Amino acid sequence: MSAPDLFYLMWKLSLNPEVPAKSRGILAAAMVYFISPIDLFPEAVFGPIGYLDDIALAAYVLNRIINDTPPQLVKQYWLGEHDVLMVIKNILINADRFIGKGLWDRVKRKIG
Repeated sequence: MSAPDLFYLMWKLSLNPEVPAKSRGILAAAMVYFISPIDLFPEAVFGPIGYLDDIALAAYVLNRIINDTPPQLVKQYWLGEHDVLMVIKNILINADRFIGKGLWDRVKRKIG
């Protein structure tokens, strides 16, 4: 349910010059992964479950970037019903459980 809101947030933050250039680049890479048909759990094969890795990656990237971004920007662009920080925290907790901690740790190391 959070996928569209997370993608929109990444998109808006990636276009905002107040977000550091390095962070905007990371956001752009995460958005490419999000829309790419080639990923850990392809949607064509796994159906809606295929969005788990996309959502987890978006949450991980946003969690990192929120620390370097003015909080008002993040809140301004967040369209979700619940607090963005709580949504991200819950996604990251569930990512460990559903994706598997070992696999998830390797994905996070690749991102840096």
